[in-house]
Amino acid sequence: MAHDHAHIDPESGDRRVSLAIWANALLTVAQIVGGVFAGSLALIADALHNFSDMASLVIAFVARKIARRPADARMTFGYGRIEIVAALINNTTLILVGIYLIYEGGMRMIDPPEVAGWTVVILGAVALVVDTLTALLTYSMQKDSVNIRALFLHNLSDALASVAVIIGGTLIILYDLRWVDPAITIGIALYILYLALTEIGGPIRMLMLGSPPDLDAGAVVEAMNNVDGVRDVHHVHLWQMQEHEVALDCHVVLVGRDWSDLEVVKQEVKKKLANDFGITHSSLEFETSANAHRGASLFGHKDDAKSTGEEPGE
Repeated sequence: MAHDHAHIDPESGDRRVSLAIWANALLTVAQIVGGVFAGSLALIADALHNFSDMASLVIAFVARKIARRPADARMTFGYGRIEIVAALINNTTLILVGIYLIYEGGMRMIDPPEVAGWTVVILGAVALVVDTLTALLTYSMQKDSVNIRALFLHNLSDALASVAVIIGGTLIILYDLRWVDPAITIGIALYILYLALTEIGGPIRMLMLGSPPDLDAGAVVEAMNNVDGVRDVHHVHLWQMQEHEVALDCHVVLVGRDWSDLEVVKQEVKKKLANDFGITHSSLEFETSANAHRGASLFGHKDDAKSTGEEPGE
């Protein structure tokens, strides 16, 4: 399984994220001031969303820096998984913001306040420009990083929310439809929740050491079993060390009752894992047919017994 990703120079990527942080910070301040002045919850909702974007950008920026540290005695696998943690935090903040906005929007639907439509439209248009710029800055980067993808979803939903805010402000100017503002707020919140809930499963799965969703664990096992000299495999663990680095460890039972074929079989198994599935980090523990485990689980690691000379499965 090959992975094709367009890599961007880390320093260039950092500059993009840094620029997006400053743009969102200035926009957040402008929208909060404008929202309070105009009495628009939709504008304040958009500001809160932009503020969460800014916080997410800061978290992602720091995570990118930490992730590039080399492995050491404290973190023997390296620091790359910090980006997965950052993605989980950012998606969680999206969910919290969405829930809060639904509550506030519901309260305002009961008693819609007066809203200054022109202020809403002007600041909504400014927000749309900034949100679109930020989304463009992170678009090419998000294909290669779950961390940046969480940011991109923040920014994309912001841009769509800004369009909704502009439409709402226009309807208020033309028809004085005050209920439109909280209604749009609830719509924005539902969309935020949809994005976050559909995306958060990926980081959770990685942190739970789940097997990669685009990799068929059964096919990996079958491929190893088909290598000449392999009788059986068990105790298979397949997980993502980092977002694009898959690791495997397992027990491999040799066909013979001695170790004469060990090195040849090991190299063939590792070659097949790397070429067919992109698994370049594999730890293999070998057993001969004379000392293989009986009743061993295929995946995971449950209690079993060592063989006393019988063939596996007897």
